[in-house]
Amino acid sequence: MPSILRVALPVPLPTLFDYTAEDVGSVIGCRVRVPFGRRHAIGIVVEQEAQATPPDRLKAIDAVLDATPLLQGELLASLCWAARYYQHPLGEVLFAALPAALRQARSIAEPTPVAVQLSEAGRAALVDPQRRRGTRIDVLLQALAALALPQSAARELAGAAALRSARARGWLEAIDANVIPDAANLRTLNGEQQAAVDAVRDSSGFAPFLLDGITGSGKTEVYLALARAALERGQQTLVLVPEIALTPQTIRRFRDGLGVDIAVLHSGLGDAERARAWLAAAQGRAPVVLGTRSAIWVPLARAGLIIVDEEHDSSYKQHEGFRYHARDLAVVRARALDVPLVLGSATPSLESLANVEAGRYRHLRLKHRAGGAQPPGFEVIDLRHQRLQHGLAAPTLAAIEACLARGEQALVFRNRRGYAPVLLCHDCGWSARCPECERACTLHRREQELRCHRCELQQRVPRACPQCASLALQPLGEGTERLEEALAARFPDTPIVRIDRDTTRGRRTREALIESLATPGARLLVGTQMLAKGHDLGQLTLVVVVGIDEGLYSVDFRAGEKLAQLIVQVAGRAGRAERAGKVVLQTHEPEHPLLRALITRGYATLARELLAERSAAQLPPYAQLALLRAQAPTQAELDAFLTAAARATLPPDVMLRGPMAAPLARRAGQVHGQILLESERRAALQAFLPAWLHTLRELPGQRHLRWSIDVDPVDLY
Repeated sequence: MPSILRVALPVPLPTLFDYTAEDVGSVIGCRVRVPFGRRHAIGIVVEQEAQATPPDRLKAIDAVLDATPLLQGELLASLCWAARYYQHPLGEVLFAALPAALRQARSIAEPTPVAVQLSEAGRAALVDPQRRRGTRIDVLLQALAALALPQSAARELAGAAALRSARARGWLEAIDANVIPDAANLRTLNGEQQAAVDAVRDSSGFAPFLLDGITGSGKTEVYLALARAALERGQQTLVLVPEIALTPQTIRRFRDGLGVDIAVLHSGLGDAERARAWLAAAQGRAPVVLGTRSAIWVPLARAGLIIVDEEHDSSYKQHEGFRYHARDLAVVRARALDVPLVLGSATPSLESLANVEAGRYRHLRLKHRAGGAQPPGFEVIDLRHQRLQHGLAAPTLAAIEACLARGEQALVFRNRRGYAPVLLCHDCGWSARCPECERACTLHRREQELRCHRCELQQRVPRACPQCASLALQPLGEGTERLEEALAARFPDTPIVRIDRDTTRGRRTREALIESLATPGARLLVGTQMLAKGHDLGQLTLVVVVGIDEGLYSVDFRAGEKLAQLIVQVAGRAGRAERAGKVVLQTHEPEHPLLRALITRGYATLARELLAERSAAQLPPYAQLALLRAQAPTQAELDAFLTAAARATLPPDVMLRGPMAAPLARRAGQVHGQILLESERRAALQAFLPAWLHTLRELPGQRHLRWSIDVDPVDLY
């Protein structure tokens, strides 16, 4: 019988498109190719209705592309919920959930999970005295001498070329990854860890837990024990991490601890690789799925547990397009799947602490470092009246020198990449600015470029001042590149590794640099927030934090929370083994209340004080926000749109603030403005938004500018 299919297409329109189909069976959740205007498009069937005589005006689909639905059941329902909650077109939401390779009219091969082990020839080659040692192939053979490895692990260890070469020589043989001998290497849990594991394991159905453990307390060991319990029940575990940089070491820890292959999803992988991992999870072949923000949309055929590590991290919020928050959606999916949820952090978000306060989450605490290590001590260095050498005070340099003399590792943290944030003419006062954003350009000295970190515009560094032709161009301030240069000059015999976005652009480069952190060739580390979380470096005993005053002066109402979290997280890298750790904070505000509270009373107390301030000011998590952002080529067009938007008739429990200029009022040649909506009740704001947004879409001239709605914004920029 003919059917009417309601199809979601990846277009910025909040509607479904009707097509007809003959004798297709049930195809809800399947991809279809359909005519769309003068072209053909790929869509996903969301609704289907049998109808004997469909209207003649409807076009027929071209083809159904899937034998079984890609999106179905809980995942499709959760995506539809997210589209309604975040007020985003359903078609774009559904396609955001699919790996890029599955957004096209193509199929992806679904190989059986493969592992490799040494063949008889490989075992003979291993002991052959004529074989070259120290090569990548040698590393691979030595590893396989102990146990078989998943193919992905072997490739990660030695590289694809070495794997191909060893296989071509007949030294390897493939086996099913599901029959790898159990290589689990779980550490014995301490009392606090075991109590946390027991609490989650003994729960029934949906149960959200906040695992609040100080840095170095062994939260990962808790995750491993819980994932192991899920494996024993034949269930899958989804693990979210905030940074791509954290995935290699996290994969290794889970693989070593559980003895199974790990399906990985993050933007640094190839399209086909991500699609295979996604499909393996959908079919229940991936016992553990680990990924960054977008992995929240992986289908789970046998769901048993969801873990969100570093749950406070703002990286879980998508800032463009479909602006979802992966941590919040983990709660939605765990409830729908009826499985436990563990949100882990040493510095829990105020939202999660408020949920504990309200009785919605159960609070699990790890108050002591695993293995008996002690938390680091703090030293505040008052920069007033100090002469700085490239941003570093004399006592700071002395502390670094003493640390290196003891044979230990030091980390200098500066959350600003590049050489210097400003290039200034000393004679006339000219400074390098982005012509599109009217903001200072950052000097990247090694590449001799000026880069706008807002719109990514790049310019060559001028030989002389464009305004007065003077040669007195001077960099002001310091980024990680300048700190690396200064420290290399001060400690010329000390190996230095810099970790920031500029040094980790390629996947292999990033993984190699991260791997090098624990080697003797990395005595002195310099980096941004990529180094602030997750890394477990036993020789690291000193952390120096540069540039914290910027966070103290921010107008963002979340600035205090973010700064405290950043300091605690980066401080937590120090003293994680038997040697004591020390944290040096450089500041012009040594008596600032936030710093004193954090150092003397700890993050937990400071968080309670910040929550009290938020409650008094009726700010999140005690109020709900939605931010309308708009940008236009001219101020007149922007003002006309925002003024019309602000004329809305508001219900009594929704408040509108604006129009107002965005904190970055000009970016990439466009002027930016915004309107902020507030309500004490989430339901009231959600009830108001759909009709208001429909009105905005009908405004004359709105198509000549770009605008978007951000529900639950994490910042107001």
